[in-house]
Amino acid sequence: MGRAVTVAACALNQWALDFEGNLERIFRSIDIAKSRGARYRLGPELEICGYGCSDHYYESDTLLHSFQVLAKLLESPATQDIICDVGMPVLHRNVRYNCRVIFLNKKIILIRPKISLANAGNYRELRWFTPWNKARHVEEYFLPRIIQEVTGQETVPFGDAVLATKDTCIGAEICEELWAPNSPHIEMGLDGVEIFTNSSGSHHVLRKAHTRVDLVNSATAKNGGIYVLANQKGCDGDRLYYDGCAMISMNGETVAQGSQFSLDDVEVLVATLDLEDVRSYRAEISSRNLAASKVNPYPRVKVNFALSCSDDVAVPTCMPIQWRHHSPEEEISLGPACWLWDYLRRSKQAGFLLPLSGGIDSSATACIVYSMCHQVCLAVKNGNADVLADARKIVNDETYVPEDPREFCKRIFTTCYMASENSSQDTCNRAKLLAEQIGSYHINLNIDAAVKAIVGIFSMVTGRTPRFSVYGGSSRENLSLQNVQARVRMVLAYLFAQLTLWTRGMPGGLLVLGSANVDESLRGYLTKYDCSSADINPIGGISKTDLKNFIQYCIENFQLTALRSIMSAPPTAELEPLVDGQVAQTDEADMGMTYAELSIYGKLRKIAKAGPYSMFCKLISMWKEICTPREVASKVKHFFRMYSINRHKMTTLTPSYHAENYSPDDNRFDLRPFLYNTTWSWQFRCIDEQVNALSFLYGFIFKALAMG
Repeated sequence: MGRAVTVAACALNQWALDFEGNLERIFRSIDIAKSRGARYRLGPELEICGYGCSDHYYESDTLLHSFQVLAKLLESPATQDIICDVGMPVLHRNVRYNCRVIFLNKKIILIRPKISLANAGNYRELRWFTPWNKARHVEEYFLPRIIQEVTGQETVPFGDAVLATKDTCIGAEICEELWAPNSPHIEMGLDGVEIFTNSSGSHHVLRKAHTRVDLVNSATAKNGGIYVLANQKGCDGDRLYYDGCAMISMNGETVAQGSQFSLDDVEVLVATLDLEDVRSYRAEISSRNLAASKVNPYPRVKVNFALSCSDDVAVPTCMPIQWRHHSPEEEISLGPACWLWDYLRRSKQAGFLLPLSGGIDSSATACIVYSMCHQVCLAVKNGNADVLADARKIVNDETYVPEDPREFCKRIFTTCYMASENSSQDTCNRAKLLAEQIGSYHINLNIDAAVKAIVGIFSMVTGRTPRFSVYGGSSRENLSLQNVQARVRMVLAYLFAQLTLWTRGMPGGLLVLGSANVDESLRGYLTKYDCSSADINPIGGISKTDLKNFIQYCIENFQLTALRSIMSAPPTAELEPLVDGQVAQTDEADMGMTYAELSIYGKLRKIAKAGPYSMFCKLISMWKEICTPREVASKVKHFFRMYSINRHKMTTLTPSYHAENYSPDDNRFDLRPFLYNTTWSWQFRCIDEQVNALSFLYGFIFKALAMG
């Protein structure tokens, strides 16, 4: 009778405006889907042009080239006998929409515009697109001539409709619509839609995957049905890493899971499912059936095609599986590593250079590069021809095969320890040992001559010589001497990145990696234009606490024993003079707060939307066992004072892998002033009034208890 349907969800590593490459990856996904028996192929959001086109969406070229790609897809024999669901921008009546274009056998069936646009955090869809606000309404869309010539159609349906095939009913959601409180799948399901599709452009955030999985499974748990989710993967030219995780769910349970982190440019997830399982599941939910009897019907576009075969009794169907989640440490090891690989191969550079200080942050960055090398070797071992071809281009050797991560690391990764008179032998040894264990090409150099030359110029011009605090200098002198060292390191990093391979007789240049973590950036504990200034930063969105756990993960999984001493050493900038040959300066003492406290401040400031007063109110409860209200007030004031003084540094922050929702990235995620009134006079006065009120209350209670 036709009950077993086979559907395909694709995770594609699309690249903004790479129409040639995007088309090739779409074709590959369709070929794979058809070879595995799929009759419906779903791709990621805006896959034709790439999700991250940003203000290029304003350009008519982006629309033109998207239709040119669509024409190539429509006219190709590869797209015959399978319903193809692709994403692209469409201009309808001079309004730009984020759309799904669904076609079959050279005919466009439906153009479905996005209803709920993503417009928070990293997303700015309302800047470029308009939501379709006409529920259950369909209009005629007049096709451009290049499409008319292929399809023979002059107009096609455009709007909020569902597809009625010979054997089932299919309804589309687009990314954000799954996350909306009034998701379309709710009423579509009540109206008899049995298969829901969702094309996403959803990026990775630590510990986020389970939320997406829960949303997909819950979409069909109450209402029954099959849910097919496709997602973009990889770095498409920005700070985000789209993490795939294509999945297929039925009646509240996952039946197929795609990879979250992979170097495969094309991944196709296929599942065969029994429609009768959906119908029997729904049949016994009386509350659902009562609601269904009153629902407003969706316009149905009839499709003379079936997703099942007439004789499919013996066709095996997929069974529920248990979703396998990565630990946060695994996510840090894999996500930024895949992002770095995309950036390296697409920028056509020859590798990376990292100033390796021997501390946790730069060591964690080095470990991520080493993890990337592991992923490359594993992908080549598993037969990934794309990765092999890219690796050969990067190392400029057409016969090269990366097999050993350490050997590959030696070719593409340069680490550099930049010592000064304030550096300890311990950090030098730690950096050298870690470089040996991961296999990087390691350089030791001393920056004292450059620092003395710069300070000498200042002294020659002004007749004054600044001194460190320990030698009687003021705080201004002390800070300026630290900043000179830090900035010299940035200049040298770029010099060595450009010319190190030249000295080794190798072509190309290196990308400079930064290694400031999210907490330091939030506090502003970095020198503007020091080694935090780089081309990209794989750990800029990761907290110090998570980085420490990641270091422990690397000790256990990569056997990098050099990390043990790095883990046990207190974090230090090593910019002030040593005392008896030992480091006297530590990060937390300099900052006036711990990294653990910084993470809490960051989450309250960004995620909980707390200003100084609200943060104080929350923390007097959270920290009631360890701090008095007056101590909490002092800590909150110090944080906001330092945060606001240093906020200007975020305007030049190195592009970082986005991994935390409390990132202070000023580019598009955390939009705030960079010139504050750093006294916060009104806000701090409110805190003081509350502290005084609490002190009076506590005093009254204590007195009452004493009187007994």
